[in-house]
Amino acid sequence: MPYRIAGIDVHKKKLAVVVADVEVHDEYQFERRWFGSNPEQLRLLAEWLIEQQVEEAVMESTAQYWKPVWGALERYWKPTCQNREGAGRMSGTLHLAQALSNRGRRGRKNDFRDAERLVKRLVSQELTLSFVPDAEQRLWRTLTRTRYQRTRDKVRLQNQLEALLEEAHIKLSSLVSDLLGVSARRMLKALAEGETDPAALAALADQRLRATPAELRDALGACTELNPVYRRLVKLALEDLELIERQVDQLDQQIASLLREHQEAVQRLTEVPGLGVDSVQQIIAEIGAKAATFPSAANLVSWVGACPGEDETAGVNRSKRSPKGNRQMRRILYEAANAAVKRKGSIFEIVYRRLVLRLGHNKTIGAIANRLCQLIWIILHKGVRYEERGPAVSEKSKRLRTTRMIRTLRNLGYRVEPWGNQA
Repeated sequence: MPYRIAGIDVHKKKLAVVVADVEVHDEYQFERRWFGSNPEQLRLLAEWLIEQQVEEAVMESTAQYWKPVWGALERYWKPTCQNREGAGRMSGTLHLAQALSNRGRRGRKNDFRDAERLVKRLVSQELTLSFVPDAEQRLWRTLTRTRYQRTRDKVRLQNQLEALLEEAHIKLSSLVSDLLGVSARRMLKALAEGETDPAALAALADQRLRATPAELRDALGACTELNPVYRRLVKLALEDLELIERQVDQLDQQIASLLREHQEAVQRLTEVPGLGVDSVQQIIAEIGAKAATFPSAANLVSWVGACPGEDETAGVNRSKRSPKGNRQMRRILYEAANAAVKRKGSIFEIVYRRLVLRLGHNKTIGAIANRLCQLIWIILHKGVRYEERGPAVSEKSKRLRTTRMIRTLRNLGYRVEPWGNQA
């Protein structure tokens, strides 16, 4: 029985599909077919691949246009291919190739030729393949990445609001640590609703605010002659911020609901210094609740790109620049590493102080991110708990961190019981 592989060159509206028997000794004989990218055409594509007895399919990761093709084949073609009589170990396997690894010669661009090259390079193992998780994990990724974008939008709006206040000669951000804190937000809302008296605005500040009433009145002095346009712009910015905060809360609840069956993995990872509930949920969405796709910690580190690279020629490594890996995971790891080294008495602070004099800050954070990545794989893959090895971690700091994490998890709807003697 011939072993047939399909190559799919993906475009926004059209798909160039080729099928060939890869066990022949002569030149491959390709069957070519055009398909559209609408749902009906994708069903027809799946039926045609079944008729052609295709065992594997490979496509190019063209922007986001490969996603509906992947989803349709995963739904219609893959189960039929895997469940038929005589199906092999690789039957029904979908491959996603990075576009750069399938680049042809300049000036020789042709859709069917690109699809044929996908098949040839897959057989010769010359393609760089991407990891595509299952449909459930892809949904986790969509939610966590959307929440991250909403968080960035909030920061961007906060910066715009601060620039607007500076333009209006209102120096509130010089006196408050958080422009969106309780005191500052009360004053800004009153300002947007028409309050012009600096004393009345200053009186809305919390008593614990370090700035004195006189300093606040001075910073808000321009409110008496403030142009109404600035009031309207401040009001619009506050409304946008409230909308984003509601959306982030809804996304938090949705993510917590989807990850509820993996709450034990979430709790185990939140015990690691530098990691919070938000970052842990993003990690699980990127690599899975058990990191089962990665056979070793080194494999995960390499996929993330949190390790030195190799550019060797004539026995000399010309560059150790880290490879391009998963950008989301690398961002989370570097943020967590910067937070972990600030935890007094933790093993990460000790490693940072030992390495920073020789390597500098950036390379030291990269080394700690590498250790964090390996630690994450061990905790998820082997189901163990984090155990702090730093010598100066007080019981009080442990209790405070544990209490804070338990409160956060319970606010998201998890049922959490204190573990060991950390309650």
